[in-house]
Amino acid sequence: MRLLLPFSSPLSATSSPATPQFIPELPPPSQFDYFALTKILKKSVIGTLTGALSLTLVFSSPISSVAATNDPYLSLNPPSSSFESSLNHFDSSPEDCPNEEEADTEMQDDDFKPQLVTNEGIVEEAWEIVNGAFLDTRSHSWTPETWQKQKDDILASPIKSRSKAHEVIKKMLASLGDQYTRFLSPDEFSRMSKYDITGIGINLREVSDGGGNVKLKVLGLVLDSPADIAGVKQGDEILAVNGIDVSGKSSFEVSSLLQGPSKTFVVLKVKHGKCGPVKSLKIQRQVNALTPVSYRLEKVDNGTVSVGYIRLKEFNALARKDLVIAMKRLQDKGASYFVMDLRDNLGGLVQAGIETAKLFLDEGDTVIYTAGRDTEAQKTVVSDKKPLITAPLIVMVNSRTASASEIVASALHDNCKAVLVGERTYGKGLIQSVYELRDGSGVVVTIGKYVTPNHMDINGGGIEPDFRNLPAWDEVKERLSKCNILQRS
Repeated sequence: MRLLLPFSSPLSATSSPATPQFIPELPPPSQFDYFALTKILKKSVIGTLTGALSLTLVFSSPISSVAATNDPYLSLNPPSSSFESSLNHFDSSPEDCPNEEEADTEMQDDDFKPQLVTNEGIVEEAWEIVNGAFLDTRSHSWTPETWQKQKDDILASPIKSRSKAHEVIKKMLASLGDQYTRFLSPDEFSRMSKYDITGIGINLREVSDGGGNVKLKVLGLVLDSPADIAGVKQGDEILAVNGIDVSGKSSFEVSSLLQGPSKTFVVLKVKHGKCGPVKSLKIQRQVNALTPVSYRLEKVDNGTVSVGYIRLKEFNALARKDLVIAMKRLQDKGASYFVMDLRDNLGGLVQAGIETAKLFLDEGDTVIYTAGRDTEAQKTVVSDKKPLITAPLIVMVNSRTASASEIVASALHDNCKAVLVGERTYGKGLIQSVYELRDGSGVVVTIGKYVTPNHMDINGGGIEPDFRNLPAWDEVKERLSKCNILQRS
């Protein structure tokens, strides 16, 4: 039995050519109506369901199993233990290798048994998620003690209906005073879960092989999706995409390779478990992300200087790949300076923003810090490759530059790779995870925040630009030179 999986935003589910477009004139900033959600896992509360997405649906641990319900989501719940237990099933030693049919039966029988829940159990499940993962970034008035008292008060009386349980959860979450922590009805959760950045209906995860190397495995599979129909199985290891060996590539990079125009084909080489056969499967894509990149070459200073202008409307699965194509084409046309326009870019996939920032940073440069209550949320993201370009860069921002866009802007600014021009950014630097409750509803919970390489908290205040209006390129070079001298001193 298969899980309902985490996918990208609705903006990914449109059909259009998956290549950046060269445009003759500056486009007006486009507007998008969502902020990225990202994931950092809280092991004591949730399983190890991860993927390439910032919009991540994380399944919580079961709390109780008492009363029956007819909700179809019951058949989609993961096991009570970490999901890695089912992945480890595929990593058995050669002498213990079950045959393929036995492996599938064992997973279905043992790992995905329906679990029953009471109205009180649903409320307690939501309470436990907040108790284990919530980060109070505003008033710092939240404490485990007051949260425990609220639970005791709520459960002192029986909750007589599921709708009443949902109302209780809404009020409970509202009491936290965090605008991003909220309840999702089963319909809302279902709509959120149906977006797919691969275009073929799978979610990938990087899994350690125990020897210091990483494998890419199919963490989840959408029932009746193109990948499912073609024969991909949950737990499969991905070996190659269209003949390209994916060893050492991240789940985000491989998800981008899988993307392409709707109705085109991709060939996926997979291994069914550690002991299973290797197969090449031809899969027809069903949806593809709309390219967020548009670009053009500008001549300035009486035609003596060529400037590459690139607009990024959002950070989706194609952002990094199409940005690389645009920059290389502009370089081939003679661009010696670059402008990256992030105005009105409200974010998207946070991992896409991180991968985009790395294109401009030196190896070892800090992209962003994450902070949270749990050590799993306390991370430093560092660039691991040389920059694609070293030319002077202007990043244009405004009050609608938010979330993943602010990660990119701050990373390039604090590492002396770009100057910021425009208005103070929005100030959306919180990290949310989306958790499914066992009746098919869900909760979105703030679990962490982003801190810039210069240790500035993005959330609330935003990022102040260096210039309000476009400066001369000599001024840009001088500013970046001074920044680098101060950074080295």
